Amino acid sequence: ASSGAETGVRPEECAKAEGQGARNVWERVKNPELRRYCDLLASGAAKLVGAGGAEAALAIADEADRVIPGRAAPLVLRGRALGRLRRFVDATAALLAAKERDPSALDEPSALAALAQALARSGHAVEAREAYRTLLPRASSLGVAERGAAYVEAGALFMELGPAGLDDALAILRRGRQESQDVAQHVSLLLLSLALDRSGQPGLAREILEDRSPAEVRLLMKDHAAMEAMGPAAWAEAPAMLALALEPSDPAAARDAWQTYLRARASDGARGPWSEHARAHLARLGARGAARR
Repeated sequence: ASSGAETGVRPEECAKAEGQGARNVWERVKNPELRRYCDLLASGAAKLVGAGGAEAALAIADEADRVIPGRAAPLVLRGRALGRLRRFVDATAALLAAKERDPSALDEPSALAALAQALARSGHAVEAREAYRTLLPRASSLGVAERGAAYVEAGALFMELGPAGLDDALAILRRGRQESQDVAQHVSLLLLSLALDRSGQPGLAREILEDRSPAEVRLLMKDHAAMEAMGPAAWAEAPAMLALALEPSDPAAARDAWQTYLRARASDGARGPWSEHARAHLARLGARGAARR
């Protein structure tokens, strides 16, 4: 069976109707629409467990909204499904509309995680950071994959603020190192090493990277799941993560990766908060190359 962390908590109106006792049995008998509505929401949430069920969940959410109009829960389900379908602008609109119907609609962590991700990926970084600030203290109730992705994306978003966001990024990524698994954990470690280096702690950054071979890092940077976990704020960071990992063993490739990072930042129309950090690494690598020659 699916856990609450995976499917989300039952809406209050369904939890009340499905409680024990004669009164709740009578409520279900006299209100068949409520039973149908609650069954639909349960089915839609279950569709979101695993891959490939988002389209079905979206249709179910619309049907539940027709059965009992005006409730928040179908919009939450709709927003989560749209996020899975990468329709992040529509997902944001649905989730914020749910909150208009019921101010507590996004209190459940899976709904808040969906909103934070949708905001980040529809160009609302400020609002996404605030959503993650609210979410992360409660992230332990999320499924492990969803939890790991939340820490990775939040850490990257805060690092995008430059030095002002670095303490938050470090705290988030350290927690993500403990709370995530598989690809998300590997990405957390690489982002953490980059954050430590940017904070003036290159020794600690190097300690993290000692257990990661350059070949492993190269493969990770080509892994779609890894890139997806990082989210939009971190796509530009991938060359910097790779460059830092390659410096000890392949300085020429590291120089190329730092230059790729700087070009990516320039193509964004902004220098980025860490361009000087990248240039300092390039200067040191250039000096080492000159010394060897």
